[in-house]
Amino acid sequence: MTAVVKRRSRRPKGLTAHLVLGLAVLISVFPFVWTIVMATNTTQDIYKSPPKLTFGSHLLENVRHVLDTIDFFGSMLNTVIVASVTTVLVLFVDSLAAFAFAKFDFPGRKVLFALLVGFMMLPLQLAVLPQFILMSDIGWVGTLKALIPPALANAFGIFWLRQYVENGVPDELLDAARIDGAGFFRQYWNIVLPMIRPALSFLAIYAFVGAWNDYIWPLVVLTDPSHLTLQVTLAQLHVGHTTDYSMVMAGVLMASVPLVVVFTIFARGFIAGATEGAVQGS
Repeated sequence: MTAVVKRRSRRPKGLTAHLVLGLAVLISVFPFVWTIVMATNTTQDIYKSPPKLTFGSHLLENVRHVLDTIDFFGSMLNTVIVASVTTVLVLFVDSLAAFAFAKFDFPGRKVLFALLVGFMMLPLQLAVLPQFILMSDIGWVGTLKALIPPALANAFGIFWLRQYVENGVPDELLDAARIDGAGFFRQYWNIVLPMIRPALSFLAIYAFVGAWNDYIWPLVVLTDPSHLTLQVTLAQLHVGHTTDYSMVMAGVLMASVPLVVVFTIFARGFIAGATEGAVQGS
């Protein structure tokens, strides 16, 4: 009898939790659904009061307007190149730094790591002017190469991987490797990297999305129209008070498709990295 009463008392709590989670999912999904709704309708439909909340039949027309207005595929190719190269180098540089911070005792380690955590709290816009001066000095202004170096030493990436390496890679395993004559890079390549794959998968998604959506730095440093990235090119769809918002939303929707594909491919590693890291951190 007591067990039945306990089960019944748990049902309202479980129902409330499911309702809250369902509401959170609806709130999270609504911006994406609304983007699709606007991309498939006309600007006049968007301005209606109340607004139209159903899918329309103007998607292909809006996509054609986007392709006629901007060099969408050219800028997408530029963005794919920058995001892919940046992601690979971020994984390499950040994992090396994280391994050194987590498993090696060197002078100034704690101070450097404290500075690294402090840099995470600074707005990225503060570095725009120094970075531009540096790129100008080496002659990279206007080229895609200028977009990659500023993103390599990712403070969050080093912090994330350092926590993962510190808790997920046993010291005994590294000691055994050193006894067998393995140096720093041998330990890093053969032991550390295979054991932190979930964390690397998470960081890969994070770095790729960050490079894909970057707007401020490409807007400042890119001067050649043929080298513009996708976010800067999409901004050209805004034309004052005559902006065709259905066309803009169609462009945004097209730009989001590669991100959805990348996330779908690495979703398992993304979720495993986030949850396993959280468990280890606790």
